[in-house]
This record gives sequence, structure tokens and C-alpha cells, in this order.
Amino acid sequence: MIQPSDAGFGVMLPSFDPFRRGRTPVVEGAVLAEELGFDSGWVGDHLSFHPPLLDALTALTAAAVRTERLVLGTGVLLLPMRNAVWTAKQLASIDALAPGRLLFGVGVGGENPAEFEAAGVPTARRGARLDEGLDIVTALLRGEAVDHPGPLLPTRSPALEPAPSAMPPLVVGGRSEAALRRAARRGAGWLGVWMSAGRVAGVRARLDELAAEYARPSPTPLLMVFVHVTDGPSGLETGRAEVAGFVNGQYGLPVERLERWVLVGDTDHVAKGLDELVAAGVEGFVLMPAASDPLEQFRRLARVRERMTSSL
Repeated sequence: MIQPSDAGFGVMLPSFDPFRRGRTPVVEGAVLAEELGFDSGWVGDHLSFHPPLLDALTALTAAAVRTERLVLGTGVLLLPMRNAVWTAKQLASIDALAPGRLLFGVGVGGENPAEFEAAGVPTARRGARLDEGLDIVTALLRGEAVDHPGPLLPTRSPALEPAPSAMPPLVVGGRSEAALRRAARRGAGWLGVWMSAGRVAGVRARLDELAAEYARPSPTPLLMVFVHVTDGPSGLETGRAEVAGFVNGQYGLPVERLERWVLVGDTDHVAKGLDELVAAGVEGFVLMPAASDPLEQFRRLARVRERMTSSL
């Protein structure tokens, strides 16, 4: 059975268009990632955000039908904003197309209230909505009927078919104490972002503590890392300029707000940065190319992967 550790050396598939090139090559990216030997491909989730973007589960479906080995993950699905029954149906459908290759990542979201308003969902009590949504989705993915009283998401549903032969492992995203506790209580994995090696080590220790409190195995720590692998003598200057464009296009922020979290440099520099995170306790990566050409970054990241083959 697939586990979060199978995420290994993964990449974020290009379902967002932060440079507004009019192109989101998810399928091409998934095929290339598999050809290059990456372990997993992930998609992010928003209804509306700063750049144009594809629906997460639609994009993952397209990746599923064009790949044979690649582990597929939602990094992370904003379940509090979604209908839980339809979400279960979509996840089960992806699993039917790519049996045993799905990692179900979830988070509370909320950084863009306008999309919650557009979905007709309040931003208040997102954590409670996520927990109730997980109760519903996981029961349906186990092939069970649901009669959930609420209080936030009262739901009655017949069992949905087809159901996965095995429950897709749950990966909980978020850096807050509530997210860590949810990961320890319910998750097989945890996915973080924007973290130093020191912070990762602290989170790993906290996950171990919480898992012991719930008498469960500690969730596998995964980390999303934003990277730009440079090429050639002028690569560093060009790379930094592309990182600035990426941060502005993806998040609507000046690069100074986030640049300390982005690994920019040649193959050895990026590999060294990732090695430090592995030493701190990371067991898998979701690498997001902070670049105008994400597919070229996949090719450069493949060299980083070769350099780090023994790390993960």
C-alpha cells in the first residue's frame, strides 16, 4: 500500500500560471516528471487566486490518465471550501484511473476570503469544517454510506461506487499547532512550507510528541520547497529575477517577503539546502519551480535528484 514516504522526491505540477503565459502544462509536466524519475507530482488548490489556475482535481485527473507510476498528491486540497460528497466521488474516480497512486492532502486555506465567498462558504470555523469534511470523505472512500448530523456539514449520502480498494493516505498541511495536532490525530503524513531546517526539526519533534499522545504512528514529514536551479555564469542573477516575478505573480507579494525560503543556485547549492532539510527530519519533498519555465526546471531538478539519490 502506498505511504506518504513514497512521495520521495516530488514536484509541483504546473497548474498555476504566475507569469500569465496562457499555458498550464500539467499533462506535459506529469509525463516529463515520470520520465525523469521523480517519485510524485502534486497540484495546489484554489478556486480563485492571484494567477490563473486550473481546478486541482481536474488537473490531477489529467495527470492520472497520462502516467503509470507517478504518485499523485493534492498539496493541499481546501476541503472546507468544497462539498465533501462530490470531493469523495472525484477522489475515488482519480483512484480508479490511477489505482493505489493517490495521496490525499488537505488544509484549511483562508488566505483568500474572496474565493470562500464565491463558493458560498464562510471562512469562520474552517478547522471544524475540515474535520467534519474528513469524516464524510473518509467514510465514503471506505465504501460506507454516510449519515452525518453536523453541526456544520449535515450530510446524508448512499455509499459511492466505485470505492478505492485501499484508503488513500491522508496528508495534513499547515504549520499551526492545530494543523500539527490534526496531522498527529488523523494523518499518515504532514506537509509544511516556508520552513528552515531548525523549524523543521522542531516540528518533527512536536509531531512525535502528539502522535505518542494519540497512540498513533508519527506522521511522515513532507516539505514543499520553492526552488530555482540556475544554469550558466549569469544564472544566479537571472534566477533571482525570475524568483521575484514568480513570488509577485503567485502571491501578489514583493520578493523580499519570501525570498529567504527559496533555494536559488546551481545544482550543488540546491542539493546542499535540501540535504540540510533531510538531516532535520524531512522524508519527502514537493519542489515548486519558482521560474517562468517549470519544465526546464524539472530537467535541472533531475540533476539535483541524482545528486541526492541516497538521501531519501
